[in-house]
Amino acid sequence: MFRHLGVRLAALLAAVTLPFVGVSAPAAVGAENPYERGPAPTASSVLGNGSFAVSTTSVSSLLVTGFGGGTIYYPTTTSAGTFGGVVLAPGFTATSSAYATLARRVASHGFVVFAIDTTTTLDQPDSRGRQILAALDYLTERSSVRTRVDSSRLAASGHSMGGGGTLAAANLRPSLKAAVALQPWHTTKSWSGVRVPTMIIGAQNDTVASTLAHSIPFYNSLTGAPERAYGELAGASHFAGNTNPDWQGRLMVTWLKRYVDQDTRYSQFLCPAPTSIALSDYRNSCPD
Repeated sequence: MFRHLGVRLAALLAAVTLPFVGVSAPAAVGAENPYERGPAPTASSVLGNGSFAVSTTSVSSLLVTGFGGGTIYYPTTTSAGTFGGVVLAPGFTATSSAYATLARRVASHGFVVFAIDTTTTLDQPDSRGRQILAALDYLTERSSVRTRVDSSRLAASGHSMGGGGTLAAANLRPSLKAAVALQPWHTTKSWSGVRVPTMIIGAQNDTVASTLAHSIPFYNSLTGAPERAYGELAGASHFAGNTNPDWQGRLMVTWLKRYVDQDTRYSQFLCPAPTSIALSDYRNSCPD
């Protein structure tokens, strides 16, 4: 009898204690962000090139429709997974080659960047916006590096009329993860329909697309964007987009990292608002 009682007692104890063992097992605290690329950022690392080696491939205008070809800058590694994709559109009369150093800088932080040419150098901003979207579709569907790009994490960017086109592209495609407009120019001043996290980077001494007539009204109108920011480069001219100043790179990279890669390690560089003698103005919704 005692033998049978002992067996029953052991079974009862097992039934009682097994759930307890399951409950007491340590639980994971916060899953790692699958889109993080590169080492933890520092104040100095976001002012320069990133940690990824970069390769390039040219895209002939004869092989594409809806835009004018260009050059794709992409991380050389094949072991870090896919990357977010960014199309960078030129300004009025400019070509993709004018943005080579900026495109390479952004790519070195872990993005596939397509610096495009437009169908003509005289195309207006709305046309450039449609061309940005056509280039994004080409990048993810037909380009030779399409397997390196995460088609669910795409961004639009551009300079001057390309910056105006960036706003137009964001307005047309709310599925974009981010938009960065560099010294943007557009006759349309209200962009309340944009539903994409958008950064405007103006230049204090811009006499082509003055901040009072363009960048600041654009920023103020972005009332429908989930997040927005405006950074103004102290002492810079309209051609900051071509000359690749460090603070322009810092603002652009941190915005793309935060919203394309969902990498909260970069939140520290956006909120609270950054301060520097390199900035003459900064405004944002400060989500973080």
